Amino acid sequence: MHSFPLFLLTALSIFLMTAQSSAQQASQQRYTKIPAGYLMVLRQGDDVFAEIEKLAIKQKIPSATLAGMGFVNARFGFFNFKTKEYDPKEFEDVEMASMTGSIAWQDGKPSLHCHGVITGKDFRAYGGHLLGATVSTGSLEITFTVHDKLLERTMEQPLGANVLQLKD
Repeated sequence: MHSFPLFLLTALSIFLMTAQSSAQQASQQRYTKIPAGYLMVLRQGDDVFAEIEKLAIKQKIPSATLAGMGFVNARFGFFNFKTKEYDPKEFEDVEMASMTGSIAWQDGKPSLHCHGVITGKDFRAYGGHLLGATVSTGSLEITFTVHDKLLERTMEQPLGANVLQLKD
């Protein structure tokens, strides 16, 4: 009879700790302005591409290059020129040794193009076109160098891929 109320108390405690942790994470500042552009720090569970897109929209970034490192669950893709689609591969709890990319715009929305190199505890490296990532244990730091020109991507054929357009 005593175990049932204890179970409820334990469940309630876990729920409250989880809610408090989620509220703290939601209220944490994710980026700050620096002379070159912005510095972003993401934490466990953050969707990397969603946070970059939010920054681009909120700060009206015309275009930027980015570099990052940290801990992630990552999804990479190798572009299949026959199917015009990415063949995906997922990696869990790895270190993003290097992430580079760019922010441009396409159809009124941010368009990201990112590549990365990840390593596991065996120190083997894998990399390529980053399709998406979430922060795993630890954090992910990204530095953005903002450019003064609005850059856009368009779908180019016969390539079948979005390509950054340069205009003076």
